Amino acid sequence: YELNIQTLTEGHDFRGVINDLDRIKALGVDVIWLMPIHPIGVLERKGSLGSYYAPRNYREINPEFGTLEDFDAFLAEVHRLGMKLIIDWVANHTSPDSEWAGAHPEWFRRNEDGSFVVQYDWTDIAPLDLTNEEMQAEIRDCMRFWLDRGVDGFRCDVAGEMPVEYWQEQISILRKEYPGKYWLAEGEKPELHTAGFDATYSWELHHMLNGMDEGKVNADSLAAYIERNAQKYPADAFRMTFITNHDENSWAGTEFERLGAAWKAAAVLCWTLPMSQPLMYTGQLVGMDHRFQFFEKDTMPSREWNCCSDFYKWLNDIYHNNPALWAGSGSTFELLSTDNNTLRFRRSLGGNLVEVSVQMEAPFAFEISY
Repeated sequence: YELNIQTLTEGHDFRGVINDLDRIKALGVDVIWLMPIHPIGVLERKGSLGSYYAPRNYREINPEFGTLEDFDAFLAEVHRLGMKLIIDWVANHTSPDSEWAGAHPEWFRRNEDGSFVVQYDWTDIAPLDLTNEEMQAEIRDCMRFWLDRGVDGFRCDVAGEMPVEYWQEQISILRKEYPGKYWLAEGEKPELHTAGFDATYSWELHHMLNGMDEGKVNADSLAAYIERNAQKYPADAFRMTFITNHDENSWAGTEFERLGAAWKAAAVLCWTLPMSQPLMYTGQLVGMDHRFQFFEKDTMPSREWNCCSDFYKWLNDIYHNNPALWAGSGSTFELLSTDNNTLRFRRSLGGNLVEVSVQMEAPFAFEISY
């Protein structure tokens, strides 16, 4: 569950969001991914809030969220409820006015005139020189700071655009010191798993699902994707599957805008396809049809449990109760049919059998039996 504190509570802080943890747990959530918690840069800031992904300091809490003690209380409650917590980690860049930019200018990628190299339209960040070993060591120390506080892993921002060798070294060192932690890469390169990541984004699947309502994907093309995915990735790889996340919601539109009448069928596929580790984003559990502003404070219109909540709880219950669906379980996949533009498949593990049928065109009917 990707948790955006800025949008979930009126107070926009850890103390406020603690009150929502029981509801998130009741939905069937196992892991909370907390979006960036560090202070946001001011220099070149976009909007009044700035970007969560332009951190000034890796060891501090954004004061708008509270204090380290507030974070510790939040983490303790997550663990008391039996969930894990991973935090967003921005290792590719800092804000232009970060502590490092002033104290260690040699840690950054710069143009000949000394200005920061600008990636895309990211004018509010300062890119780090990922070959600098002193900086790499300091990044590891900063990650240790949070691991020692008890976090259960990291979601690593833009990991797919960073050198695989960088991650291979960082993860191998930290895994020896902190075994059992979870590493999620924002990226889809298969070699990210070789570098040590447990999970990668299923971007190709996501974009295919976005085309369902417009007839741009059918049962045969999805079956071909499943085969391609199995050939490219290790059998124990976790592929994070989703119909929305913070980027998609703000920049591409809500799941209802992008998927139309196909949103439920697409979600069923995200919960049942091989290697799938499904993701939910803040607001998704109540069917929020609202684009969050990225660089401004924005509050979720409603947090009341509704029929969308029941739907996702149903999917989570099926996932939890059927090991054949679990990513990394070693379960087998059997394609049964793509007739009538309906994808039918079976997942099995030992005596656990799950059969899924999803119609890839209107009315987008689906069925799960086990």
